Amino acid sequence: MADGPATMDKPETLAWLRRISGDLATATTQRLEDSLPWYAEMPPARRSAVGLVAQAGITSFIQWYDDPNSTPWIAADVFLAAPRELLRSVSLTQTLQLIRVTVEVTEERLHGKGEHLREAILLYSREVAFAAADVYARAAEARGLWDARLEALVVDSILTGEADEELPSRIAALGWHGHGEVSVLVGTTPPLFDVDQLRRTARKLGVDVLIGVQGSRLVLVIGRAETPGREEGEPELAFAEIARRLEPGFGTGYLVLGPAVPALVDAGQSARAALAGFAVARAWRGAPRPVEADDLLPERALAGDPLAKQTIVERIFRPLQAHSADLVTTLWSYLDNGRSLEATARELFVHPNTVRYRLKRVSEVIGWDATGPREALILQTALILGSIGSDAARRRAPATRRS
Repeated sequence: MADGPATMDKPETLAWLRRISGDLATATTQRLEDSLPWYAEMPPARRSAVGLVAQAGITSFIQWYDDPNSTPWIAADVFLAAPRELLRSVSLTQTLQLIRVTVEVTEERLHGKGEHLREAILLYSREVAFAAADVYARAAEARGLWDARLEALVVDSILTGEADEELPSRIAALGWHGHGEVSVLVGTTPPLFDVDQLRRTARKLGVDVLIGVQGSRLVLVIGRAETPGREEGEPELAFAEIARRLEPGFGTGYLVLGPAVPALVDAGQSARAALAGFAVARAWRGAPRPVEADDLLPERALAGDPLAKQTIVERIFRPLQAHSADLVTTLWSYLDNGRSLEATARELFVHPNTVRYRLKRVSEVIGWDATGPREALILQTALILGSIGSDAARRRAPATRRS
């Protein structure tokens, strides 16, 4: 009576099922090895854990068959045998394959033992499949909440500049795919913020983003990511172009892009510039959207931003001063005389063409053109700040004693 007669009553069927449960588990494990390549490639400890799940499923079915109404969701007990790391290493698709193989083996062994038993295994397999989906849905929800909290923590650390030794590991835990330079984009949060749409747009642009929502302020940390379809040698999008294409995902108002920095761990520098620019963007009436933080250097400097003061002096005043005193003098005179070539030439006792040449050299040395109104403001701010710094340095210099 190893297989049991087809006309067994329920008590006899239960006794027979309990007697063959071990054989069913063994046959299921063998079928898994033969039919599922991913199972055969798993480490021994993981294969053992999967086997325990299959065995628990068979045992749970027998209990459920004994009294299906007493515990309707007893199928969920199957997954209590699975260690937490198993849920992370076995996908939902693989779990459903595991259930299918277990059901197939059980059905083959129960073939010819009564239609009621076949219906029971089919009904129970459905319950187990729903239970598996529920387990993975809960795990995904928990992981999503954890990722959101971790992402908010990383973005906050970048904004505050309080990066610690744990920042790289937190970034890795988020699955950051960016490489190389990073830039920070700061704007307003739209009333109906669609974070998934923003991430999809970023992926299409070949970039990875960290997103932080701080009330009415929306912050994106942008890094270029490896794109599978991108050809080798194909130029990457500039951060200014990336910001322009991400602009629809922000609310109305100003949108400020911080300067590029070498790596994500240095993103605090870009964030400070972007935040400082965002705070003063309204002072530039014609500010574009998006606007680069370095285009707001005069406003940031007037607001007391030490980074802007240092940047504007190091990028403009010191290179000009180191190149030629005539360039600094000509630029001062040109700006003080209302950007008039003739008035500047008269003050310096030179020909207007000489003034033009020197202004062209200024543009070549520092990259800003003094003949434009906006860039003239930037250059004049640099001259003022550079002169103040030079005077302060002279005052701090120790007096030379006479012998």
